[in-house]
Amino acid sequence: MTHRATPIAGTIVVVLGLTLFATAADQRQWGQAHSRNMVSAERDLPDTIDPASGKGVLWSADLGSETHTTPIVAGGRVYVGTNNESPRDPRHKGDRGVLLCLDEKDGHLLWQLVSPKLDADPYLDWPKAGIVSSPTVDGDRLYVMTNRAEIVCLDVRGLANGNDGPFKDEAKYLAPTNAAPVEPGPLDADILWVFDMVSQAGIHPHDGAHCSVLLDGDLLYCNSCNGVDNTHRKIRKPDAPSLVVLDKRTGRMVAKDAEHIGPRVFHSTWSSPAMGPVNGKPQVIFGGGDGVVYGFEPVANAGDGRGAGDVAALKRVWRFDIDPAGPKENVHKYTTNRREGPCNILAMPVLHEGRVYVGGGGDLWWGKRQGYFKCIDATKVGDVTGTGEIWSYPLKGQTYAVPAIHEGMVFLTDCGGTIYCLDAATGKAHWTHKADGEIWGSVLVADGKAYVGTRRGEFLVFAAGREKKVLSDTYLDSGVSGTPTAANGVLYVATQRKVYALKRGG
Repeated sequence: MTHRATPIAGTIVVVLGLTLFATAADQRQWGQAHSRNMVSAERDLPDTIDPASGKGVLWSADLGSETHTTPIVAGGRVYVGTNNESPRDPRHKGDRGVLLCLDEKDGHLLWQLVSPKLDADPYLDWPKAGIVSSPTVDGDRLYVMTNRAEIVCLDVRGLANGNDGPFKDEAKYLAPTNAAPVEPGPLDADILWVFDMVSQAGIHPHDGAHCSVLLDGDLLYCNSCNGVDNTHRKIRKPDAPSLVVLDKRTGRMVAKDAEHIGPRVFHSTWSSPAMGPVNGKPQVIFGGGDGVVYGFEPVANAGDGRGAGDVAALKRVWRFDIDPAGPKENVHKYTTNRREGPCNILAMPVLHEGRVYVGGGGDLWWGKRQGYFKCIDATKVGDVTGTGEIWSYPLKGQTYAVPAIHEGMVFLTDCGGTIYCLDAATGKAHWTHKADGEIWGSVLVADGKAYVGTRRGEFLVFAAGREKKVLSDTYLDSGVSGTPTAANGVLYVATQRKVYALKRGG
């Protein structure tokens, strides 16, 4: 089954296709540890995927009508963002953003976060897109961006164990605009605090909000989702930050970028940050909505002597423009121009052994049909646009892929439906494969295999090697927007309408 593409689906969604990968264990955030690499250490995963026959299916659970997130697995729970087209609670009817918390053993519902729409303008919160952000789990706390461009901190146990504070106003939160409060029940989420990017960071969201929160100690790094208005030709909040840092304990903003990226954002700010060591020191890597990759010094800690109202400026180490020949001023006059115009970055960068791997290009919906995949030297300082490029691989269009870097190979996708295996040192292609349908997610490499799904529901499993070898090719019940997750010996695949837990021989 295929589904009509929508502006939100084609833009923010693909930035979601991944998960945190470690040794045979939970997958607690999107991307491997801090680096965001799409490689898992899980073993004994299936070579073939065939949910239609039931072979290897531990369980499956119904979702909404659109699902654009990647499952996150932690503490015996599976988290999936979707919409409310299949209501699980008669008190919550109509279009909503939903984050489901399912039992890892059998997929039954433990609780859900239900978030009403920003209904003043559909371009603020695209209809039926749901929650498109994958959460980050830290012990008994969970951090996720809602469809309303809020970072919320949740209790992973929901309200079943009582309403913890300091946030106590779930009844009002659950109600749409101008509606009566909805008294929460045991299947509702327990909200601990809320940071509203609109009112507290001054942003203007567009189409929808996507952010994979990067956790570092007591700090949360979050892209802001500041974007164009409904004309696609104006940034209403040009002075709003693109990257903010919050105290995970309270939700207080402690730092933000000072790069004044806003006027150059061509569509929105949907790329989430990465982090890792460079020259023996940690760096925060961020892909801007202006097509520039930034390296920042991290914030030392959440309580470094600043007052409650003080917000520090992130210190930039370097910047790299992936398209230096593209226009930098009055960028929105190129809206709908498919031949020339600015670039943006929508997928997360990956930091690996002092190099940044990142893709970008002309906007899928509004920009030129040209894309790039770059390898950048992160050890340099200053504007490294002319000196930092190690290699560049041309793409036919935009990519939302967060790469998987494995044994000297880079696996990635583009939105047109091509899968690539490149040499990590040189950027030369080992092989490519044209799949059936657009690809908005990324490749997961695990157990010597590369897994990837398309928007037409084709699901491919390759051998993760330098020679192309297709291990299986099947079609699922509906399209795939995200990326498979490997956790605790199980492969999780979310289609538009279902999430499957798959195990070899299961």
